Amino acid sequence: MILASRAVIFDAFGTLLKIQGGRHPYRSLLKLGQRNGRRPRPNDAHVLMQEPLTFSQAATRLGIRVTRNELADLEQLLADEVAEIEPFEDGLEAVALLKQQGIRVGVCSNLAFPYREAILRHYPNLDTYAFSCELGVIKPTTEIYRTTCELLGARPALTQMIGDSQPCDKDGPSSAGIKGHLLDRVDDAGDYADLLSFAQDVLRG
Repeated sequence: MILASRAVIFDAFGTLLKIQGGRHPYRSLLKLGQRNGRRPRPNDAHVLMQEPLTFSQAATRLGIRVTRNELADLEQLLADEVAEIEPFEDGLEAVALLKQQGIRVGVCSNLAFPYREAILRHYPNLDTYAFSCELGVIKPTTEIYRTTCELLGARPALTQMIGDSQPCDKDGPSSAGIKGHLLDRVDDAGDYADLLSFAQDVLRG
């Protein structure tokens, strides 16, 4: 494999994409389970993000009893949420700029299986997609960053990552030899307040 000279990894939600309104269908599913006597388990979120489960499969996997109507309502809630996910404009601009200059670009995201669709819809031409639900590991585990670099065909030392989580998108990548950056759109307390500035700095480097 010919390794890319430089590469960039983006986080997905809160970085490239924004969830409108926040319907929280999985949270509603877990609350329904509580009402039916199921106690929350420490690994519930990991199960949802580390296994390629449809929504109905997730309910079964977690042992949550739901009626057909309850399941249909929650699946519609999920479908509406995924359909309304929009890209950040600076995300589209940053990705386009980097790819125009020959930088390999990937996404590394912790997410439940159905949310993949929104990333693939709005960013269909990335060089790789590293989803926790498909890889079976989640950020900030070192393995997910190393795997993302392997999928990109990139050396970690020549790869940069950016996202809105300090542990997952700045500190975590460093464990794999990747230079991480914190995105803070609200308080400007991170390394960058927008993705276009980040992309421009990558190209200057």
